[in-house]
Amino acid sequence: MALKPLIQKTAASVASIPAPVGGWNARDSLANMAPTDAVTLENFFPSVSNVVLRGGYTQYATGLGSQVETLMAYSSGTASKLFAAAGTKIYDASSSGAVGAAVVSALSNARWQYSNITTAGGSFLMAVNGADAALLYDGTTWSNPSISGVTDSTLDNITLFKHRLWFHQKNTLKAWYLPTDSIGGTAQEFDLSSIARLGGKLVAIGTWTVDAGYGSDDNLVFVTSKGEVIIYRGTDPANASTWSLIGVWTLGAPVGNRCLIKYGGDLLLLTLNGLFPLGQTLQSDRVDPTVALSDKIQGAISSATAIYKDTFGWQVVFSPLNNAVFVNVPFSVGTQQQFVMNTITRAWCNFTGWAANCWEIYNDNPYFGGNGFVGKAFDTGYVDNATNIATNALQAFNYYGSRGVKKYFTRARPSIFTNGTPSISMGMNTDFNTANVSAPLSFSQTVYGVWDVGLWDTAIWGAGLDITNNWQGITGLGYCGAINLQSASQGVQIEWASTDVVYQKGWGGI
Repeated sequence: MALKPLIQKTAASVASIPAPVGGWNARDSLANMAPTDAVTLENFFPSVSNVVLRGGYTQYATGLGSQVETLMAYSSGTASKLFAAAGTKIYDASSSGAVGAAVVSALSNARWQYSNITTAGGSFLMAVNGADAALLYDGTTWSNPSISGVTDSTLDNITLFKHRLWFHQKNTLKAWYLPTDSIGGTAQEFDLSSIARLGGKLVAIGTWTVDAGYGSDDNLVFVTSKGEVIIYRGTDPANASTWSLIGVWTLGAPVGNRCLIKYGGDLLLLTLNGLFPLGQTLQSDRVDPTVALSDKIQGAISSATAIYKDTFGWQVVFSPLNNAVFVNVPFSVGTQQQFVMNTITRAWCNFTGWAANCWEIYNDNPYFGGNGFVGKAFDTGYVDNATNIATNALQAFNYYGSRGVKKYFTRARPSIFTNGTPSISMGMNTDFNTANVSAPLSFSQTVYGVWDVGLWDTAIWGAGLDITNNWQGITGLGYCGAINLQSASQGVQIEWASTDVVYQKGWGGI
């Protein structure tokens, strides 16, 4: 005789779950995540108290003709400029709208590295790309600096360290430096071949500020293609009494030549193992993955670096205005993504829809180079150049305090603040199923009174974000459940605070 399933009806339980402010978790087991984490968090930014729709972007400067692969920000005491390198040309992209004629032409490529320097002669921007003669901008005119001692077309990276411009030579372990407070002159060689025991070539160079107990000091950091980090301290490389080797560490191969950025006094280094702050990393007696800022998304970033490490477009960006550090991930041209971290909470998410080859901070705002345009990101209009911003959030699977007990999920009520009527859908995924099971939510926007039109004592005055927290019927049967929230909208702000869930325990049988 066949046994019929036993269905046990129990009183309904209600649980309130905060929105996934813990951010994207691509490290832990699906069965062992914190309730405030998310399996997927796409185009939602985890803020301190809620999860918010990311800003959009506008095409700020247009008409550049091809893929923009470098942005360079010039800044003096009185002026600032933004330059974009695309194809074989460089354009002035400082103002919105169509760019004018190229300011530099007949170049070999658009992949430049640059540094600003101010001397007694003025404020300058110098750039190198390992193929063309070095370029110099003086606030008005582009020219070629007068550098001897090395062929400057072989220099492919640059930084400013203690009044000197430093370079490294393409496909070698040789660094070069100019006289102090100079934009030209005879470059002196600084060969690291006998220091880098793993060989390879130099790929990045930067300045690291550290407090060694007797006051802070700047150190010069070299990164090789084999993952060796070589650090020097001092002022004059030609004087042994004022220049010394601090140490050599092996951290893992860097990803791209835009893998090193200043982050406060520290440096962030992007390697195959993740995004590491040098300060904590070099104090450890081993490479500790938990030190990495990217530890929470280790699975995602390791997978991306393993597959796409040789693709152009990797870059680490710090945007203080948006409390964000992000890694530009070049899956392919036109489908780049950004892995984004909230610098306050260290919670992660990922952005899609910004097809960025490169990034730069200009007048405190982040800009990126796209296909024939320069985009201004994090625009508060909440629209991607007249197209929808699509989001997808799958919150961590939650056993609601009863592992091993089957539950029947019946209703949910997300608390969402918005200033419009976005298209939002929601569902309950159960037992680690990540497929889309969401259904549309209904919104009724509050209509505010218009001055000289609305009636006193009748019209509603005021504006801003309204809260919508309507109950939504859901269907889900399983031991654990995860809220899936998706949206698509233009020009509408969305903030997700929490979700109330109704379920019954003890469902199932033999």
